[in-house]
Amino acid sequence: MTITRTCETCGTELRSTTPRARDGKNRGGRPARYCSGACRQRAFRQRTGRQGVGKQSAGRQEAREPLDGTADRPGHGMPQPLDEFVGRERELVRLRTLLSSSRLLTLVGPGGVGKTRLALELASRVRSGRPGRAQLVELASLRDGELLPQAVAVALGVGERGGRAGVEALVHALGTRRMLLVLDNAEHVIEAGATLAATLLSRCPGLRILTTSREALRVPGEVVFRVGVLALAPDDEEPGADGQQPVEAVRLFVARARTCAPDFTLGPGNAHTVAEICRRLDGLPLAVELAARRVGSLTPADILRGLDDQLGLLTDGSRTGPGRHRELGAAIDWSHRLLDPAERIVFRRLSVLEGGFDAAGAAAVCAGGTELGIDAVDGTGDGATPVAGVPSGQVLRVLCALEAKSLIVRVPGDAPHAARFRQLSAIRAYGRNRLTEAGELHATWHRALDRLAGQAAEDHGSVFADATVRPPVMERENLVAAVAYTTDRPDPRYVPLALALARLHYHQEQLTLARALLTGVLARARDGGARGAALALASRAACLQADHGAALAFAEEAVAVARTQRRPAATANALDALGAARLCRGEFAEAVAAFAECLDVVRPLARPLDTALCLHHLAWAQLQTGRVAASDALMAECLPTLRAEAPPGQLTAALHTAGAVRLAQGDTGGAEELFVEVLHQAPMESYHSLYPLEGLAIAAAGRGEAERALRLCAAASEMRRRIDTEPEPHWQRQVTTATARARERLRPATADRAVAAGRRLRGERLTGYALRRTDSASAGIEAAADGYRSSDAEGGVSGPPEGLGGAAPYGYPGAGPALTAREAAVARLVAEGLTNRQIATHLGLSPSTVGGHLDRVRDKSGLRTRTQIALWITGRNPRPAR
Repeated sequence: MTITRTCETCGTELRSTTPRARDGKNRGGRPARYCSGACRQRAFRQRTGRQGVGKQSAGRQEAREPLDGTADRPGHGMPQPLDEFVGRERELVRLRTLLSSSRLLTLVGPGGVGKTRLALELASRVRSGRPGRAQLVELASLRDGELLPQAVAVALGVGERGGRAGVEALVHALGTRRMLLVLDNAEHVIEAGATLAATLLSRCPGLRILTTSREALRVPGEVVFRVGVLALAPDDEEPGADGQQPVEAVRLFVARARTCAPDFTLGPGNAHTVAEICRRLDGLPLAVELAARRVGSLTPADILRGLDDQLGLLTDGSRTGPGRHRELGAAIDWSHRLLDPAERIVFRRLSVLEGGFDAAGAAAVCAGGTELGIDAVDGTGDGATPVAGVPSGQVLRVLCALEAKSLIVRVPGDAPHAARFRQLSAIRAYGRNRLTEAGELHATWHRALDRLAGQAAEDHGSVFADATVRPPVMERENLVAAVAYTTDRPDPRYVPLALALARLHYHQEQLTLARALLTGVLARARDGGARGAALALASRAACLQADHGAALAFAEEAVAVARTQRRPAATANALDALGAARLCRGEFAEAVAAFAECLDVVRPLARPLDTALCLHHLAWAQLQTGRVAASDALMAECLPTLRAEAPPGQLTAALHTAGAVRLAQGDTGGAEELFVEVLHQAPMESYHSLYPLEGLAIAAAGRGEAERALRLCAAASEMRRRIDTEPEPHWQRQVTTATARARERLRPATADRAVAAGRRLRGERLTGYALRRTDSASAGIEAAADGYRSSDAEGGVSGPPEGLGGAAPYGYPGAGPALTAREAAVARLVAEGLTNRQIATHLGLSPSTVGGHLDRVRDKSGLRTRTQIALWITGRNPRPAR
């Protein structure tokens, strides 16, 4: 009997007869399954996951089998990048760990953030360190998700044989073999991609899948890794300063610029400009690369000026790359086409919120029904274009969808009570263009201005709004944009918006900016209340700039305006500004009179916090006139209310005043208690911690603790130098007197050592010394203060580096000696799992130098293994090496 079968490996037809014994009788046994021994061996390797290394047959079917051993040749299945991979060493270490513990890893991020390039680099590194192969499947050209299995099969070279097609053919071809499948650019076939990934992973135990997409697949077992922008240099730091390696964004710019201009170098003349280009581009890799390619024809300064039109400048990418990578606008447009109508509306309207937004702000700006655009009011539109709307209740859902699709990004750590988002600058520019094309620009601005002006008008019923009401810092950029939009328009909302921004600048000590804005407010303010508030704030800003004549003039005009309006709250605010101006001029009796009148106006308003603030100001003025008992009585009355209700800055100032009163009474113990209370609340490197430090020094000098007084005075003096601030003359006289008294008690050499030790104290060491901590965590403080070497002058740390551990005591040898900044950096990277070579790449050092730093860390800590160092640096208490 003739039986027709096919080879289970290659599909070749097998024509055989039923096996017979030598006597001619039919015998049992299984029919043939393979056409040759080679196919039998290939089937065996597929079942066991082994990779073929033997000689392969040269038949026509062999050319259709790239899943066999020929695929293991280097470069087969994965393209070899032609450019240098820059940065992201930490991400690669983390991704390798994730890929070793999970079978589905999705890289998610906005267009142009470098997901594909990172995936290729990860796949090449993973493939080089483990058996199996990697295969890239590019999905950008795929339009129909139903054809996804066939697209993967084509990439893998899997044919439809043995009656198997689609997913079944893939499952059969993959079997149990070990493979990393890279699915690139899956967002437009996300549903089909999720289904295929779930099926293949459930049926192919040796398979791992690495996906790049602008949103997650949402498959059980999926690990999502959000690819962020490249690291940027701080605003006040020049790349490459002090021999340090530039940050990742700058390194990428330089690397790509050299492909167009090989002699391009980063130096003092262009480093700041290059860093600013990268900041303007938010560190988005595609944008940075496209800008760098202009170096061949433009200088960095020209490129920076051209970034006002990012989408127009950032074109001319690689001709061989995907079309979406040839210009920045195309990359964003690719994502925009995948949005539904409601998502497109919200996406473009969010572009007016340059400083970011929360859900409430987005709803106020983006929600609304169909209406006629506000463009007609400004004369910039036809007034008849209907503005499409999104129901307010749907805005949060749309925000979540846009965040999932990487068109908005979460702002980390800015808002503890509400999630906050923003658009990257290039994406925002694209959205602004779409908003203009839709005829909705001015209508959207109208809603944004209403919300911001409403927030600016909220003074929470405070009389002294300049002291107690601080506009949210996260709205700063939105306020800047709103003020710029309304400056040249006859918009009444300009005044409250500019006043709110000036108040924010005042709190941030940007006094010149504040006064410039207030000049514009005073020129346009018609309402007496707004004008009086602007004059009072201008007086306070002038005081801090030591412009005493202007401060007095502004304050006197503010008082006159408020009295004309007969508004008690405005009058009290103006009188308080007048009292402060008198204090700055040293006119203490006049200041007392102004504050006393202010108190008479405030008390009938029945506002406890405002009354307490006025009492405090009067107490400080009374102290300057020598009326210590009157000042003490006023502070006793106001301090309980201030402790319960005052903002942190006002409370610390009041505690300092109370401590100064105790010093004037000769009660050094009581003064120290109050100054210590301030240090428990205020950050050490801040304006509010200076006065209590100097107060503690004065108290120490009064008790005869001369060395402690000199150390604290020297530490406070260094801090004042770092944050560039000077004390009031009358307070400075007290500090100078205390310093002189302490020096008289010591030999000159001892006094000089104490001053030198004090200058080296800062941060946690200074806090511990000032608070007289005696635990082992601050044992090194006394040693440093006695003249031992302190690496704080170099930015070093003792024990766990700040921010990576706690101040908990470490009871083992070697905890005391301080690490230098470089040693601490190496230890932190060891804790993150990086090898010496990876640390060297990250820090711009040689591996041997890293090894030397690590040896010194071991010597100082008393630890030997990298695990022990990692535990120590992260704040856990390892056992020391014996």
